[in-house]
Amino acid sequence: MPRPCRCRRIRCNPDTNYFKPRGIPLDMLEEVNLTLDELEAVRLADLKGLYQEEAAKKMDISRQTFGNIIKKAHRKIADVLLSAKALKIEGGEIKRIG
Repeated sequence: MPRPCRCRRIRCNPDTNYFKPRGIPLDMLEEVNLTLDELEAVRLADLKGLYQEEAAKKMDISRQTFGNIIKKAHRKIADVLLSAKALKIEGGEIKRIG
């Protein structure tokens, strides 16, 4: 039986939570959900340039968990970009800070 999911601390609060390719009607698009903790991992690793250990501490999770989250987020973002899908940002086990 897996351990219960621990809340992840996040600071990001996106202004927009939905992106789609231009020129394609929404009803023709498949949707991919990016959770808020995955977005925070992308923000810390890719935008802020933090190493996984430091980013994991900021999110109050282990480095291994951070690595799993960022890998999943990168895969979803690549799928959206390369397959012309819509991206919805919502959900996740989170605790907002600052």
